[in-house]
Amino acid sequence: QVQLVESGGGSVQAGGSLRLSCSVFGYIYLNYCMGWFRQAPGKEREGVAVVVIEDGTTYYDDSVKGRFTIARDNAKNTLYLHMNSLKPEDTAMYYCAAAPSGCDSSLEDRRFRYWGQGTQVTVSS
Repeated sequence: QVQLVESGGGSVQAGGSLRLSCSVFGYIYLNYCMGWFRQAPGKEREGVAVVVIEDGTTYYDDSVKGRFTIARDNAKNTLYLHMNSLKPEDTAMYYCAAAPSGCDSSLEDRRFRYWGQGTQVTVSS
């Protein structure tokens, strides 16, 4: 069983930065894919970024490319999302997730088996 616990959300002004963390409890195999998803009020959940645990290959949604960076620290069992140049449209609940299979650029959430409880990010203009 895998448990994911997010932290690091908060309120910032546009242009600011935040770092989200996802602590992993349980065993994540090297072939797992881990990622960050977000859901704004009244909108569907969408993929933000994913990373292959084994080799660090990453995929990003076009809306965050160049601003967000996903990173994993396998030794610390932690996944991060570094968010820079935040915009009001980045406001959402952010979720960490893990899938027992490889990542791809689709960022679809259906394959992800394990989910955290979410951390709120609010960006004011």
